[in-house]
Order: sequence, then C-alpha cells, then structure tokens
Amino acid sequence: VQLQASGGGLVQAGGSLRLSCAASGSGFSINIMGWYRQAPGKRRELVATITRGGFTNYADSVEGRFTCSRDSTKNTVYLQMNNLKPEDTAVYYCNAKGYRLGSGGTYDSWGQGTQVTVSS
Repeated sequence: VQLQASGGGLVQAGGSLRLSCAASGSGFSINIMGWYRQAPGKRRELVATITRGGFTNYADSVEGRFTCSRDSTKNTVYLQMNNLKPEDTAVYYCNAKGYRLGSGGTYDSWGQGTQVTVSS
C-alpha cells in the first residue's frame, strides 16, 4: 500500500493548512488512517487518527484546532489544521493500517512526509 501526502507549506501563526493523503495499491482494506509528526530533535508523535467507522482520536495539543476526516471512496485522509502555532512546525507523516485481501496479512504503511512550517 503506497501513501502519497500533499498540502504542507509555510504559514503564519493563526493560519490554516489542509493536508491530504491518498492510499493506492490493490487488494487491501484500510482499518485506520492517521497523521503523525516529527519536529527536529524530537520523536515522532501521533497527531490524529480516524477509523473505518469514522471514530477520531487527537493529541491533546491539537484538540479543537485540527480535524481529521476521511473519504473511504477515495482511500484518502485529510487533516484540516486551523489556528496553527509555531510549535506545530514539523514533518507530517500519514499512516495507514489494515489487512491485505486474500492473504489476510496486515500492513502498516507510511507516506513520505510533508513539511509544515508555522512562523511567529
């Protein structure tokens, strides 16, 4: 399963960005998609996830500012980021977990990362 993320960029504090991530391949089912981020010198951390059923989970630091949504017909996950802060600056990675049809084997795939920079 390949993931292609887009939508990062440079924005001033208080601004907004929308990230997108599309999954492609054949013979797979997605259980959960989400976003993680890694700032320089820090560990990768969870930002938000969304299940196949639409249940979402957010990091405390982004709750109320970020919204994770999903278009299952397009195998795409979105992250709407509002009221961005300088501490949101990081490389954002999308992630998808699920299983392969037929074999039933699981997968855990990552996108290439997209840079989000928030200036003060």
